[in-house]
Amino acid sequence: MSKVVTIKNDNLSIDIENLGAQMKSIKGSNGTEYLWQGDENVWAGRAPVLFPICGGLKDDKYIFEGKEYILNKHGYARFKEFTLEKSDENSAVFLHKSDEETKKSYPFDYEFRIIYTLDGNKITVTYETKNVSDKTTMYFSVGAHEGYSCPEGIEEYEIVFDKPETLDSYVLDGNLLEENTVRVMENSTVFPLKCEYFSVDALVFRNLNSRKVQLRNKNGDRKIDVEFNGSDYLLFWTKPNGIGKYICIEPWCGIQDGVDSDYDFVNKEGIISLKPFDTHSVSHTITIEV
Repeated sequence: MSKVVTIKNDNLSIDIENLGAQMKSIKGSNGTEYLWQGDENVWAGRAPVLFPICGGLKDDKYIFEGKEYILNKHGYARFKEFTLEKSDENSAVFLHKSDEETKKSYPFDYEFRIIYTLDGNKITVTYETKNVSDKTTMYFSVGAHEGYSCPEGIEEYEIVFDKPETLDSYVLDGNLLEENTVRVMENSTVFPLKCEYFSVDALVFRNLNSRKVQLRNKNGDRKIDVEFNGSDYLLFWTKPNGIGKYICIEPWCGIQDGVDSDYDFVNKEGIISLKPFDTHSVSHTITIEV
């Protein structure tokens, strides 16, 4: 059953749903909505969390310790009901645990927490993964997929990097990465958004210099900073042809399979290994200029 928890202060009000522990709304004190509100005819999501993989697997499968498993694109956490472990006015902690159902597609014992903390006009989102097995190393990826509202259309927006970048986006073949790239920006910090970029799905970047980007509209009255110190990959995505009035800014700890994947989960690019009883934590921050 869907339940919503609200954390708030004088600057922002954040609604978080227990289904997938995803944010449903980010509103400023004046009522401005900064998060895409979902549309079944365009994209029903708002801010899904990707776990235990980011992106797709070749043939939606992987091999671990000689056994084959099926795991769909972006994993299953976004479809699971999380338990609200604790909350107060400015923070909320949601917990999802492995069970017999998850082990059919992902054979690891874990506790996965999503922690939201609100401080002034900054939202910190933390993904905390604990391997609760006493003998098996756990392998996983985790990532964000927040969709930010662009009411005027994305071509009225640009993304500003905190360091100069030459952006080579990796070409997607369905859900898989080719080694071919398309250059979309040369030695600049300001990346104007264009609908045509998304005709083949997402823009996928490795090896960025920047650890922060700002989404802003061209008249300067809407600005959102996303800082992603712990993530090695960054993706931008929206529906093509301008039908989606949003842009997803996605820091990932992990990446899609390559077209030449050998299905071996342990050797998958970007996969995180977590020893028994160890905990992995990664955060990104969202700052709304209100």
